[in-house]
Amino acid sequence: MASLGQLSFLLLLSFLMEGSFGSLAVSAPGDIIIGGLFPIHEAVEPVSSSSTSAPEHHRCTRLSAGDRIIFYTKGLTEALLMIHAVHLANRSPLLSSMNITLGYRIYDTCYDVTTALRAVRDLTRYFSDCQSQANASQPVQPIMAVIGTSSSEISIAIARDLNLLLVPQISYSSTARILSDKNRFPAFMRTVPSDEYQTRAMVKLLKHNKWTWVGIIITDGDYGRSAMESFVQQTEAEGICVSFKAILPDSLADQQKLKTSIDKTLNIIERNSKVNVVVSFAKSSQMRLLFEGLHAQNISNNIVWVASDNWSTAKDIQSNLSDVGKVLGFTFKTGNVTSFLHYLKSLHLESEAQTSNAFLKEYLRVFNNNASKALKDLIKSTYLDRVFSIEMAVSAIANAVAQLCFTRSCRNSSGVQPWELLGILRNISFEKDGEMYNFDENGNINLGYDVCLWNDRGSQELGDDKVAEYDPASDDFTFITSDLSEIQNVISRCSASCQPGEYKKSAEGQHTCCYECHACAENQYSNKTDADMCSQCDTESFWSSSNSSNCSTKLHEFFEWNSGFAILLLTLAALGILLLFMMSALFFWKRNSPVVKAAGGQLCHVILFSLLGSFVSVIFFVGEPSNLTCRVRHVLFGLSFTLCVSCILVKSLKILLAFQMNFDLKELLCKLYKPYVIVSICMGLQVTVCTVWLTLHHPFREKVVQPKAILLECNEGSKVMLWLMLGYIALLVLICFSFAYKGRKLPQKYNEAKFITFGMLIYLMAWVIFIPVHLTVSGKYVPAVELVVILISNYGIMSCHFFPKCYVILFKKEHNTKDAFMKNVYDYARKTASNIKGLSGTEPQAKTENTIYAISNPSLEPDKDQFSTQN
Repeated sequence: MASLGQLSFLLLLSFLMEGSFGSLAVSAPGDIIIGGLFPIHEAVEPVSSSSTSAPEHHRCTRLSAGDRIIFYTKGLTEALLMIHAVHLANRSPLLSSMNITLGYRIYDTCYDVTTALRAVRDLTRYFSDCQSQANASQPVQPIMAVIGTSSSEISIAIARDLNLLLVPQISYSSTARILSDKNRFPAFMRTVPSDEYQTRAMVKLLKHNKWTWVGIIITDGDYGRSAMESFVQQTEAEGICVSFKAILPDSLADQQKLKTSIDKTLNIIERNSKVNVVVSFAKSSQMRLLFEGLHAQNISNNIVWVASDNWSTAKDIQSNLSDVGKVLGFTFKTGNVTSFLHYLKSLHLESEAQTSNAFLKEYLRVFNNNASKALKDLIKSTYLDRVFSIEMAVSAIANAVAQLCFTRSCRNSSGVQPWELLGILRNISFEKDGEMYNFDENGNINLGYDVCLWNDRGSQELGDDKVAEYDPASDDFTFITSDLSEIQNVISRCSASCQPGEYKKSAEGQHTCCYECHACAENQYSNKTDADMCSQCDTESFWSSSNSSNCSTKLHEFFEWNSGFAILLLTLAALGILLLFMMSALFFWKRNSPVVKAAGGQLCHVILFSLLGSFVSVIFFVGEPSNLTCRVRHVLFGLSFTLCVSCILVKSLKILLAFQMNFDLKELLCKLYKPYVIVSICMGLQVTVCTVWLTLHHPFREKVVQPKAILLECNEGSKVMLWLMLGYIALLVLICFSFAYKGRKLPQKYNEAKFITFGMLIYLMAWVIFIPVHLTVSGKYVPAVELVVILISNYGIMSCHFFPKCYVILFKKEHNTKDAFMKNVYDYARKTASNIKGLSGTEPQAKTENTIYAISNPSLEPDKDQFSTQN
């Protein structure tokens, strides 16, 4: 291995001719010849107007920094890579078993399109001048494939020439999107991804870190402009804005023009102080000059540089990295490069005295003729992703040659044509390092990218700073380390982030990334940072206040069971029901006592039962309403209270009969006095009203959408029927009130008329107050207003009709005897008779006896004969 490596390196150096393009850089014989195009020099001397030399004799040159010549060894190592890969392929069983060898002819492109085109012309002269070659003593073998170049600009130019002959071209680092167009570049292939994937990955990385205000730097040419176009297109789709675009000249030979562009770019970076992330597709030599300028001018060191594959591995420019910021580099995938590193270490550079080659002299002169140091620099300048890409290109060609030559003889140079090899290459699958690879329909091998975060140690070992991997198939990153605080804390935004609950509003003519934050209006929300607009809440079910990050569900509002007011009212209703049962039991126990008989006897239990129904109706006003509860609550109350008032009406009518002075009218009223018939008629009318109501316009549950809630309430169906039902009760109450008012002067201890009057008056006052309150109050407490009125009405009747009698029964037992009762009645009757006698001079015996009988004999149905006898 050592002798082979030394021989190949010496061959390379021995064929490099100073100042003359026409000679080969290096060549080796073989049955199948592969061309190689590598930038061993960085530029060519500019052509002056006074130049008298032929164009092909213009010298290649290198960039310099001050008095120190920067030797460009990257192209040299790439050429060595191809030589080493060809030797490995020749020794492999794949070709050695067929006794076929690969040869090569490698040219220096000098990073110049014109120079590269001349090299292609020389590579393809067999096809352009077949007749002269046939007559030559040493005919030139045809080129079957070309490996190169590194620059997309040059690859695009030479691909057009190679397309004419369909000579396969495999690039190891040209990534311009345009080269994937097989209609325009049918013979072009590459072992690296297209820039379409690289820019996609870059934009995804920017979005991941929320960097929305970035700059871009490119080298002028097809590669740079294609990359910028793809990058800008994808940033716009992701809401990322490009603050500035700096374009550096493609030619490196015109130092003054390059310096002017670098200074202009430095000025742009300094002016855009909010741009802390810059994406660069420039050349490594240009980035070195830019970094030196940043260091010299002490411009912000908080910048994150996102490096394309064009310079992401050029770590020779990172000596002042701590002064310029952090570098996130996108590099190609690598494989096993141990063999090539061993190959480089086996090389032995001879001293200047042992070779007359000017190129070697210049190379060694950089290191003061220190061959050991020069060799170390050569090893350090090896970019391991290029090792994998070039070895893969050679391996693909070797496999295609083996397949092509399996059925024919390839010893004769005219027996194989480049387009035949191209057809096999486009469809071949080949193995390398235990993995299978193939070119896709666009001629690309898309393995994705490694993302490296350059460290400050100046380490040249690939992989020691890898932080993530990008897989184009899934369009996603796999982060190897979670500690990326060095870059995650960097903020690159034109405007501060709008928080959830706000939206961005850009001024006219501004970038969309430069904006003001405005709060979302009511019933609108934004639930993410930097929302472009607020979303509308579904106001049927949701609501939001201004500056909201989400919509709140509208709660269903109704008169809840657990509200304090509801608990109070239900407690009062329960207490009323308890009192009803207690009074019913007490009245049943004392059913034969004068007080109970004077209160109506059996009629008292009917009234208590009706009040029970009225209290029970309270339950249906509380809780979430349903169609059933809406229909039951008012009807139950209406029928119950109608029964109560009907019974009281009978009592009032009886009092009116007792004190009627017109005996003819009294006789008529006595004939009409049918208590059960009266109660039935009164109830029948109310039942009819309720039946019509429930049949034609029945109440139902209704959802009323409010700004912040959904009110569940009962729609009465027909307000007319509701007020008709309540008005009918009010009419009966007024009649009772009128009848009872006339008997208000009965004996004080047994004055039933006075209690009826007060009871009906309380009811009327409660419902008169209820009407305006009911019409003005809205919301879930409307049922509570009705409950208050119902409870007032019930307790009013209980207080006026039953509590005084219970008091007499329990605490004034001496008044609840027949003797005490009769004594009080006779005293009242004599007093009344005396008053009448004093006025008329005669005693109205019939009136006195009638009064005594009416008060002392309170049965449901008075004895008609008794009335007539007394009359």
